[in-house]
Amino acid sequence: MNWIYIILLIWNIIVCLLYGTDKLLAKAHKRRIREATLLICAFLIGSAGAMFGMVLFNHKTSKTKFRFLVPASVIMNIVIIISALNRLQ
Repeated sequence: MNWIYIILLIWNIIVCLLYGTDKLLAKAHKRRIREATLLICAFLIGSAGAMFGMVLFNHKTSKTKFRFLVPASVIMNIVIIISALNRLQ
């Protein structure tokens, strides 16, 4: 079961880095990561990384869509993880 936690940690680090990369691309006026991609990654059990990336890089924090959907993904991810862990026991 420890491998599940390791995979979740690695995935959330990747999602956080996606938010940071998008911030760097925005500053450099280069082609960006699509907002849909960032949100999908948050909903695919990457919400902790998305939330941390938003705060750490101060990225997408003023966008209403992100201010509501990323916290919603956190709640959804918690429910999914707890449900999955209960089924494994």
